[in-house]
This record gives sequence, C-alpha cells and structure tokens, in this order.
Amino acid sequence: MTNAPTSDAAQPAEATNRKNGTPLWTILVPLLALGFISAEIFWLGQPMASWLMVPAASLLFASVFAAVHHAETVAHRLGQPFGSILLALAVTLIEVSLIVSLLLSAPAGESAVARDTVFAAIMIVLNGILGASLLIGGIRHHRQTLQPQSATAALGVLATLAILTLVLPNFTLAVPGPVYAPAQLIFVTAVSLALYGFFLYSQTVIHRDDYAEPDGAERPHIAVDQRTFYLALGLLPLALVAVILMAETLADPVAIGIARAGLPEALVGVAIAMVVLMPEGIASLRAARENRLQTSMNLALGSALASLCLTIPTVAMISVFMGQNLILGLAAEHIVLLLLSLFMATLTLATGRTTSLQGGIHLVIFGAFLTLSAIP
Repeated sequence: MTNAPTSDAAQPAEATNRKNGTPLWTILVPLLALGFISAEIFWLGQPMASWLMVPAASLLFASVFAAVHHAETVAHRLGQPFGSILLALAVTLIEVSLIVSLLLSAPAGESAVARDTVFAAIMIVLNGILGASLLIGGIRHHRQTLQPQSATAALGVLATLAILTLVLPNFTLAVPGPVYAPAQLIFVTAVSLALYGFFLYSQTVIHRDDYAEPDGAERPHIAVDQRTFYLALGLLPLALVAVILMAETLADPVAIGIARAGLPEALVGVAIAMVVLMPEGIASLRAARENRLQTSMNLALGSALASLCLTIPTVAMISVFMGQNLILGLAAEHIVLLLLSLFMATLTLATGRTTSLQGGIHLVIFGAFLTLSAIP
C-alpha cells in the first residue's frame, strides 16, 4: 500500500523533468530548414530538383514537430484548456499561410484550394483522428468516457458553419455556381469569427469545467521552469516560419506531381490538411491511449473548429480584395460524406461513452473519403 502513492507522485515529477529544458533538435531543425530555404532561393534555383524533395519533406515534418513541441511547452505552463487552444491556433496558422500562399500565386479566376483543404481537415478530424483514437483507446481500455456537453457544443458549431460555408453556396442565386457573392462572404466571415469567439469564451470561461476530464482523470499540471517557457515562447514563431516557408517551397512540386499522376487537384488540399494536422493527430492518439478521451477530443474537435472558423474568413477577405471567385460549395458525393460524418460523430460522442466499434465505423468513412478523393 505504501508503494502506490510513491509511484503516483513520481509520475508528475518525471514529466516535470522532461519539460525543464529544451531539446537541442527543436532549435537546430528550424534553423536547418531556414538555411535550406535560403540555399534553394539563392543557389539551387526553382523549381526544386526532384532529388531535394526527400530532404525537404524531412525538414518540413521535423519543423512541424519542433513547432508543436514548443507549443506544448508553452501550453503546459499555461494549463488546460488553453494548451489545446494554443496548439490548434498554431496548426491553423500554418494551414492558413499555406492556403493564402497558393491563392496569391494562383492565376486570376477561381480557386477551390481553401474548400478542399478545410473539407479535408474536417474529414481527417471527424473520421481519421477520431476513429483511430476511439479504436486505440477502445482496444486498450474497452470503454472510455468524456463529457458529452463539450462534444455536442463543438459539433454544433462545426455543423452549423460547415453547412453554411461548404454546402449552402451550391444553392444561392446571387452568383452562379458554388460561390458566394461578396456580401454573402462578408456575412459568413462575421458569423464564423463570432461563433468561434463565443465557443472559446464558453470553453475557457463560463463552461470551462465541461472540457475537463470526467471523474478527476485530468493529468496533473506539469510545471515548466521560467527559462524553458520563455525559450519556447521565442522559438515557437521561428519554428512556425520554418514550417510555412518549407511547405510553400514544396507546394508547387507536390501539385505538379499530383497533376502528372493524373490525380484530382483536390488531393492538394488533402495533402496540406494531412501535413498540418499530423502533430495534433499524434497528440490526440496519445491522449486516447492514456485513457484521456476528453483531452483527445478537445485537441481533435478544436483543430477542426479552428481550421473552419479561421481559414474561411481569411481566404474570403483575400478573395474579395483580389476580385477572385472563391469556390466553397462541395460536390454532391462530398456533401453526403460531410453529413454522414457529422451525424455519426454526434451519435458517437453525444452519449459520453465510446467503444472501439465506433472507431471502426469512423475509419470506414475515412477510407471512403480517401477513395473518392483519388477516384471521384
């Protein structure tokens, strides 16, 4: 009986030791990435040579994990739910920057990259990350619990804005085609930002307890010393800049490769979403494996909300300024997948109890999404 308290007390102490100090690779990787970009611009020339794709992709992924490490360090100092929010905002900043760079480099006319990326992010979160988290957690713990009111609140905001931004444009009459008129885009921008702000206020202030682990399962707060905190705070923007510039460097070669392979252009959006959501996906899987399903869902649903509520307003305002038609309406088969995903996510999380079977269902839907993305 006397050994149990010692073991429990040792876990937070070990975690604290891991967070007090910054791994050297998280400093070197962004610097190497920035050096690679400088060499590419000034000496190696454009477009990127094929033999450079592998080291460039490796630096991109390593920079993503460096950025997430620094974000998590800052988040540990700030505590939850601010940690999940910070990570979601950091990842969304990367996504928005990539989409904006593609929009600015695209010729005048219509662009669907924002729609494809946001839709892919929603499908990856609601089916890929959610499904894998429930499957892994269910196999390990058989049955897991979360607070259903937090999930239904997030899914309510997500469903409302997903329908307004990705489905309704197909049925408006002001402008022909799956696009919004400028006035309609301004309305969607305003309500997206307003609903997201209200959700964050609910999550961090008036209903903060709804987003904590049920039954006192919240992981003990991990202390971070002041020096490590300030170092992470300074290195986070550097890592994010490295990620953004590396992804922009790789965007054109990836798009060219997809076109040469005869695959749909929408796969560019899928590739962007997978890259930027990979760190949050891994964090969500790790939390579910440790039987912290609430934290896992906070990370997953928070990233989907940030992607939808911040990406669409940003690109909408840019498209209005540039006079570019922003294609938002989804194709019929994608509308079916979106509605099915929202419906199943609500059924899965609204009860507050999940099993591995539900994870398998979501992974089947995710497989259908990938199949239809490659073979429409």
